[in-house]
Amino acid sequence: MTTTLPYGTWPSPITAQQLATGGARLGGPVFVGEQLWWLEGIAAEGGRQAIVRTADPVATPTGAGGRSPAPAPEDAGTVTVLPAPFNARSRVHEYGGGSWAAIPDALVDEDPAVLRAPLVLFVNFDDQRVYAFTEGSEPRPLTPVGPEVESAHGPSLRWACPTPVTLADGSREVWWICEDHTGGAEGPRTDPDGAPHIERFVAAVPLDGSAAVDPGAIRRVTPASRFVAYPRLSPDGTRVAWISWEHPQMPWDGTLLHVAPLIGGSAGTGEIVAGAPSGPVGPGSFGGPGGAAEGDREISVLQPEWLDDERLMFVSDESGWWNPRVWSAADGSRAVLPADSPFARQEFGGAMWGLGTTWYAVLDADHVLAAHGHAGETLGMLTISSGEVVDLDLPLTSIAGMDVCEDGGLVLLGASPARFSAIYLTRIEGGFAAPHMGALRQVRSSRDDAPDPDVLPSAEEIEVPLPDGGTVHAIWFAPRQSGIEGPADELPPVIARVHGGPTSAVPPVLSLPVAYYTSRGIGVVEVNYGGSTGYGRAYRDRLKGQWGVVDVADTVAVMDHLVASGLADGRRLGIEGGSAGGWTTLACLTRTSTFSAGVSSFGVAELENFIRDTHDFESRYIDGLVGPYPERKDLYAERAPLSHVDELECPVLLLQGDEDRIVPPSQSEMFRDALAAKGIPHAYLLFHGEQHGFRKAESIIRATESSLSFYGQVFGFTPPGVPVLELVTR
Repeated sequence: MTTTLPYGTWPSPITAQQLATGGARLGGPVFVGEQLWWLEGIAAEGGRQAIVRTADPVATPTGAGGRSPAPAPEDAGTVTVLPAPFNARSRVHEYGGGSWAAIPDALVDEDPAVLRAPLVLFVNFDDQRVYAFTEGSEPRPLTPVGPEVESAHGPSLRWACPTPVTLADGSREVWWICEDHTGGAEGPRTDPDGAPHIERFVAAVPLDGSAAVDPGAIRRVTPASRFVAYPRLSPDGTRVAWISWEHPQMPWDGTLLHVAPLIGGSAGTGEIVAGAPSGPVGPGSFGGPGGAAEGDREISVLQPEWLDDERLMFVSDESGWWNPRVWSAADGSRAVLPADSPFARQEFGGAMWGLGTTWYAVLDADHVLAAHGHAGETLGMLTISSGEVVDLDLPLTSIAGMDVCEDGGLVLLGASPARFSAIYLTRIEGGFAAPHMGALRQVRSSRDDAPDPDVLPSAEEIEVPLPDGGTVHAIWFAPRQSGIEGPADELPPVIARVHGGPTSAVPPVLSLPVAYYTSRGIGVVEVNYGGSTGYGRAYRDRLKGQWGVVDVADTVAVMDHLVASGLADGRRLGIEGGSAGGWTTLACLTRTSTFSAGVSSFGVAELENFIRDTHDFESRYIDGLVGPYPERKDLYAERAPLSHVDELECPVLLLQGDEDRIVPPSQSEMFRDALAAKGIPHAYLLFHGEQHGFRKAESIIRATESSLSFYGQVFGFTPPGVPVLELVTR
């Protein structure tokens, strides 16, 4: 029997408590010995990132020394390896990245047949020191406490991406990316552009703890650059590859791929073999056949991986799409995919917001396992020599991590429109001649309390034509709950969710925050506006110099399409987003009349203070999105939502963390003050102890319920069981 209820009032079993405490952030699953290990965020413990493993072996040794996945129960038991209160989370770039590693055979007794517990290395969030421990023991520091530097706004020495390497003489060590705010021997200082002097480089940190008291024990492996990533040592231990970039570039704009001999433990004189920053590049400055592009252009190079002692694979958008390429000293750089391959117009990489993000895994010298696609991804076997891609039958549309065993064992972190993010164990069957995926077994889900499928929405990818002949991509989630429907004479309210970045994208996957709305009779559309990743460089570059214009026009075009298609009530359209999505939210509210309510989470409200207050990684991001400062100071003022509050007529909810270094509270507070001065109904909620994104259960609950109450008050419905948010006009 079907019940008819007004949209927005449908009783739903999906609660804010469920969003806050029933799920877990999962990351980086890897094989460690006979177990799977990964990172898991625990909202009930203040959002700390814990290192977790399976309680029982999930792999069994084979005669050849490889490991084959053994049958494992669905959501097998887990053990938290990292003791509280330690939190494995890096602050390099503020967004962090790789924060831990486990070395299975780092500690061996005199009897080589006896293996002790893996040595675990991690960077701790509070003090940003590197620690080492074995399970059951107390972590001990490996790096020193950096001197206090006011401009660092926290620890002055930070670490990310532990990379175990084996040197040419067979000795082993671990390399890290170091972010140094101290200024070295010269002390803290500013650069010619007035920004604090910060160096980043690859460094070897001794495992014996000597560097905890003697910083001189840390050895620099690469020269310093403003930004570095992906240190990779060749299998024979003789050459090191890494990428770097400088302000005002972002890693999706222009990066450089370096290759240098490793001499005495440090990079010798090398060459730049791929990539290009913006601006003129002189002929011959990259020293090598088929090396980096010349001329006034940008090329983004990501994830170098050695295939053997001579050949280096990497991802480059030189063709207009992030595609695989291979470099060798003898042959230079070449594309792996034929120009007429249907896969050549797909992405094999993405925006590197987190240091160490990877999109493929090397299987042998001629084969890699690669995630590829557009907003949605699939997994394919790529043969380097032929450029052939064989897609594997995988019921996932987003792949956030993978690791492989020597004999085909595979662990994946992924999601789909019907599956929440989860860790899966499988294997590649059929060899390289006829590869296919074996049975997919779930090891750990991000949700222990997945709702009944009857209350979950389906994801529909849509393409909306633009007046200029282009297209904007979006994902539509219609209101849905089995047994309930809206009145025949009523259309549902719809909320546009605009992603952050802005250089990122939303994949077509099952999302509980989306289902929180749709199960109550509220439609949701995720907008991958121009500037989003997944659709090639040209689509990404639509936002160049046009932030606050293209993203706004694309979002409005999607909403107009939904209204014209009879899917949305044009009088009840809301918009919400965080960070850069908060900027687009506020820009849509102040520059258009499309929306009648908006929720900005730690959103950018103006630009001149933002570029002075934000962190180093994004401090020159706006150069490409709007224009260089102060040369285009006029645009900084004209584009800012704060400059157009007089044009705003609808209520706004502002959500903000008080420890946010990326978008400081001042941004939300300036907008709040402008709303109060105009007498517009609004609310400003400041969450204590939260940074850029909310991790504490109590914060998530309050933000979620406040947003729903806010929409109810504006759209004219009363959501059951939700506290009423007080809106003020002063």
